Parts: sequence; structure tokens; C-alpha cells
Amino acid sequence: MWYLPREPRRDVSGLSKDTNLTDSDKPTPLQSRASGPLTGKVRVPGDKSISHRALILGALAVGETRISGLLEGEDVLNTAKSMQALGARVERTGDFAWKVNGVGVAGFAEPRAALDFGNSGTGCRLVMGAVAGCPVSAVFDGDASLRSRPMRRILDPLEKMGAKVVSGGEGGRLPLTVQGARDPLPITYKTPVASAQIKSAVLLAGLAAPGTTTVIETEASRDHTELMLKHFGADITSAQEGQHGRRITLVGQPELHGATVVVPADPSSAAFPVVAALIVEGSDVVLSDVMTNPLRTGLFTTLREMGASIEESEIRGDAGEPMAQLRVRASKLRGVEVPPERAPSMIDEYLVLAVAASFAEGTTIMRGLQELRVKESDRLEATADMLRVNGVKVEVSGDDLIVEGRGHVPGGGTVATHMDHRIAMSALVMGCASDQPVTVDDTAFIATSFPDFIPMMRSLGAEFS
Repeated sequence: MWYLPREPRRDVSGLSKDTNLTDSDKPTPLQSRASGPLTGKVRVPGDKSISHRALILGALAVGETRISGLLEGEDVLNTAKSMQALGARVERTGDFAWKVNGVGVAGFAEPRAALDFGNSGTGCRLVMGAVAGCPVSAVFDGDASLRSRPMRRILDPLEKMGAKVVSGGEGGRLPLTVQGARDPLPITYKTPVASAQIKSAVLLAGLAAPGTTTVIETEASRDHTELMLKHFGADITSAQEGQHGRRITLVGQPELHGATVVVPADPSSAAFPVVAALIVEGSDVVLSDVMTNPLRTGLFTTLREMGASIEESEIRGDAGEPMAQLRVRASKLRGVEVPPERAPSMIDEYLVLAVAASFAEGTTIMRGLQELRVKESDRLEATADMLRVNGVKVEVSGDDLIVEGRGHVPGGGTVATHMDHRIAMSALVMGCASDQPVTVDDTAFIATSFPDFIPMMRSLGAEFS
């Protein structure tokens, strides 16, 4: 069986229309129950991180950028809409295929209306960096979830580079107005936490600054921005800093050129069918073109340590990003301790790892998860609640999550998603193998990152109703 996500039902060709791309106003509950073996071959949607960056760098380049495999979830569509509002020409040319004609570095025009990023922290924070290096003013806004999330640690380095926050909510929350720098300054900035969003915002602002902008990380975060900047023609280098860190140096004011970008399948989205296949007895699932960048594969490393059967084949690469076909078969899992330095490579996957840990034999300890507290929800507490309501013994100790696996999950609970797509998907995966069905209070927000998650899982044999 070969499955590709369907073409989105909404019209995305007219991005200039002042319409809200979110379908998530009404709760849509769903129940997941134990199924027979999951089988088949699928390609999960394009990587969200790469999709955001391809649109933004295409808009900052001179000439035409062609993107294939773009994730057409609401988060990415809102970034596409913001690029058009800032003056770039953005056009959908086919299924998951897009064309961007850019305005050049520092060439953004002042948008006529607020830039609405819906639920997307990544899109919002990266575009803040890109706008900070341009002499324009822009209002940044989003849904209720995004308005509750902190922006101050993104704004701090951008203000050092000359941008100004003209207005905003308490603690730098949305909606806020950013006045970009007329003469942006290059800086050397040491990130307070391992965050690809902070690093990327500084580098995108640094494109417009003369001289050299440097970002220092004590723990290396995802390097998609560095790889894609190089692909678009920037002079950027990355060197080891200490035992686990990186020093990234960008020469400012390049002329980025339009490029061709093939978006690999998103490992964060692949995580859900991967874990489902591992915990449902007799399953054998193949996922194609999954990104295998080592700064994104902490989950796969951890699952293999737990005893998971995950085989790689057909290894290739594009624009500096490696990808491979994964074959995943049901496995007996055991509890492990996940070190804190692995967190940056799997920060979005701890929720579904907690599900895998619930079906393992023994205790799994996940350390250093403070970043989960500032995502779409407080994901650390929300994950613990998801497990507890379904009969799993779990403890939050500081920033550590401790799951007592017993080889099975009683289930029978209703999970509160808190408008968080990854909680919804993780809970549905849990229900695929639990003793009693698992109910999710709202699955509407799954569309922000994985619009066809539910039909894809059903195509593999999952029972959702």
C-alpha cells in the first residue's frame, strides 16, 4: 500500500486573500481503540522545519525558488501567506509544489495587515528574525495558544541588533509590533538554551547586517537554517564549541539566489506511525524519504536503545539534508534513561516517546525537558496527565519525566489536548494498543502540522471513530 496525503480541501492558491486558514474553531473529538497489525508503506508529510525555512529564504533570495514536497498544513500555509504579505510572490503550482519569487535580503515591504501565524511558534519566531533586519514595521499575531507563549528570548537578541518592539503583550507576548532595524548591527550572541528558533532568528536578522554575526550554542540545536542558508548561497560556517556546542558564523549582506528545495518527510511526523507500529503486535510499516539529520533523530536512537526494530535503506540526500526509508516492526520495548543532552534532537518527540515508554517493560527516565514547558502547551504536565488518565504510573520531577512501563496500558481515559496537535496524535497512538479505547477531546489542531494523520493511520489499519 502506498499512501500520499490528499490535496488540502481548502483553496490555498489565493494566499493574498485575507482569510483565516484555521479550520480548528470547533472541537472534533475522536476515539482510538486496539487494532490488528498495522501494515503498509506511507510517506508522511514534508518536514515542517524545512518547509518554513524554504519559504522564508526563498522570499529573501533574488530570483525564483522551486519547492517540492512542501508540508501544506496550516502552520506552513500561514508562513507562506506572511511571505506574500511582506512582498514576495508565492504560488502553489501543484500537489505539494510551490514557487517563490523573492525580494532579496532586507527587501521586505511593510505589510498592510497583521501577520497571523495561527498556532505556529516556529513560523512566527523565524519571521520575526527576518523582519528585524528590514526597515519595516510588522504586527505579529496568532491564535489563543500562540498568544500565550513567550517571545522575549527571541526579542532580546533582535533588539541588540537594532530592532524595536513598539507594542506588545505582557512579557513580550502576541500581538506585538516589531520595527525592523534601518541599519542592523552584527552581534555575537550566546543562546541561553539550545533553541533552533533563537539561533535562526538571529541568523535571519544577521543576513541584513554588515560584517559577521555569530551564534554560540553550548548544546547544538537543529542545523536546518545553516544548511539551507548555505544552499541559497550564504557564506556560513559551523564549528564545534566545547563538548556539545556549536559556533555558527554568518557573513552578512549576501545576495541569496533562488534555489530548488526537495523537502524530506518530517521525522517528527514519522514518530507517530513509528511508535504505533512498535507497540501494535504483528505490525510491519515502511516509511519513505524520512529525514535522518542526526540533530533530528534522537527519538530513533532512543527507541533502538529500547529494543525497537527500525531499519534504514535507500539512503540519499538533498540540500544538505539526509533521508532514508525506514522499516519498523513491532518490538518488545524496555525502559531506558534518556540523557538531557539528547533533548534538542528530539524535543518534539518526547510526547510520543512517553507513549512508547508506557508499553515498555521497566522504568524510562527522560531528563532535561524544560523546553517542553514553553511549547503549544506545558507539554511536560500535559504528557503526564495523558498517561495518568489512561492508567500509567508517571512522575514529573523538576524537568524530568519518569514513566513506569508495565508492558501494556489500561486506557479508558479522555485526554485533554490543550489545543496541542502533538498531544492529540500521541493519545491516538496510545489507543492503538491500549486495553480500553482512548478518547481525545479535540483533534482539530492536528491540521496545523499533519493534515492527513487520521486517514493515513486508518490506511495502515488503525481504528479511529
